[in-house]
Amino acid sequence: MAASASPQVISPETSTKTFQRLVFLDVVRGMTVAFMILVNNHGNEKATYWPLEHAEWNGWTPTDLVFPIFLFLVGITTVFSTASRIARGESRSSLFWHALRRAAILFALGVLIHGFPSYPLATLRIYGVLQRIAICYFVATVIYLWDRRVATLASVAAACLLGYWILMRWVPVPGFGMPVRDFPFLDKDINWVSVVDRRLFPGRLLEHTRDPLGLISAIPAIATCLLGMLTGIWLRTERTMKEKATGMLAGAAAGFALGGLWAIWFPINKRLWTSSYVLFAAGWTLLILFICYYVIDIKKHQGAWTFPWKVFGVNAIFAYAFSELFSIVLGVVRVGSNGSTVSLKRLIYTKIFDPIPDQSFGTLLYSLSCVLVCFVVCLVLYRRRIFIKI
Repeated sequence: MAASASPQVISPETSTKTFQRLVFLDVVRGMTVAFMILVNNHGNEKATYWPLEHAEWNGWTPTDLVFPIFLFLVGITTVFSTASRIARGESRSSLFWHALRRAAILFALGVLIHGFPSYPLATLRIYGVLQRIAICYFVATVIYLWDRRVATLASVAAACLLGYWILMRWVPVPGFGMPVRDFPFLDKDINWVSVVDRRLFPGRLLEHTRDPLGLISAIPAIATCLLGMLTGIWLRTERTMKEKATGMLAGAAAGFALGGLWAIWFPINKRLWTSSYVLFAAGWTLLILFICYYVIDIKKHQGAWTFPWKVFGVNAIFAYAFSELFSIVLGVVRVGSNGSTVSLKRLIYTKIFDPIPDQSFGTLLYSLSCVLVCFVVCLVLYRRRIFIKI
């Protein structure tokens, strides 16, 4: 997640050193991006295996953990990249403008992808994955540049989570009244997130009356990024590798316990990015990081199994953006079939995957094929030492 506005060719010496230092982060990031591509490209939405679908509302599936894991990793890598830039003598002011420029590029890229290829200005969706990354990255980076102390970052993260819970549970929603008393708590359309989004961007929301990546829910998402920063600070301490691994495992246990306990009063809900969801997802993230850190960095099992994940991990944003554009192209390109026209996606799925007797397995194979296409593209870049950084 280092920064640069254009493709860079990094020398083998430099890249090898970087991979040795942060190889387990590249692996986890690569796994996360690959899974993001997998769950975003279903051949048949009605026949998808449940772990590859989002929970309808409250609750969670493995798919619901993907985005917070990536955002958590943004926090970790921001700590490392900022330390590297400070070591090179960059000022706090230059780091601020760098973060602002990078966030603006990410946000604009997300909007451009949503509008491709027709760009309907009246209904163009403003929110999105890259947009949320941009907002959380920028706000968390500003906080980190302001004060890098653990106590400060932890306090701001706690304030985000507690403040969001208070807002959602105890502050009356204009025009609807008090949650629980006047309408069900976390009602899909009557909550602060949905109401604010409908007033800000009517006609531009993914689910019409609400958006799973809305403005107000970015508050707890910033806490996800800050928790990643705290983990990054922990990984940069002078403690032994086993102590660092133990700390991540303890953090995972705390995330599970606190998230599960808070869920009694504030249910786990990815679409609203509830505070319990932040802690619960952080628990899973830290558990995965612990396993990969232990296996890759401590036990030195860095065999061929890590290679495809590193290919995705070093070009993570590019891999995601390419997958989104690739999916859109498959959906908008029309081809002739039996005297009429259908989308290229429908033609491919109907001819190759639909004949498979098990429809769920067929749609899984289609999703895996999309991942494979993105991997091949990223592999070409990797072989040529082209790492596209934003």
